[in-house]
Amino acid sequence: MEDKTYNVLFLCTGNSARSIMAEAILNVLGKGRFKAFSAGSNPSGRVQPMAQELAEAIGYDTIDIRSKNWDEFAAEGAPEMDMVITVCDNAAGESCPVWLGHPALAHWGVPDPVAVTGDEDTRRRAYTAAFATLRRRIELLLALPLQSLDHLAAQAKLREIGKVGAE
Repeated sequence: MEDKTYNVLFLCTGNSARSIMAEAILNVLGKGRFKAFSAGSNPSGRVQPMAQELAEAIGYDTIDIRSKNWDEFAAEGAPEMDMVITVCDNAAGESCPVWLGHPALAHWGVPDPVAVTGDEDTRRRAYTAAFATLRRRIELLLALPLQSLDHLAAQAKLREIGKVGAE
């Protein structure tokens, strides 16, 4: 099963920054081994410009990037997810839809850069910090021998990764 492409859905409440950045990072670094998606329980309807900038900076094609509702991924005909990862504490506490295929579930809480106030430099540092945390966790995900892990072991490893860099 080494040729398997793993589908990963990153969830956040607004689907405007953290989940979007995670989608971009995994799609770039996963090099076809992973197909990442993102969605929100209450999507804001727009992608934060600094999140889009960071995604573009690593080579992610943002032409079709958009804020979307997680219901799109629970509907009939949606891609079946292998993993569903919440990246904000609010989404982790919400009742998620039932995901087809019983994916591995994990929470990777990352502070919300959208909530940071102040000048542009302060806000940019918050986005860069969130991006760096997500990238490090995704690098750990990419290093997992997923093809040799059963469902529960994969889920446990994903949950451990969520603790990396947590304060």
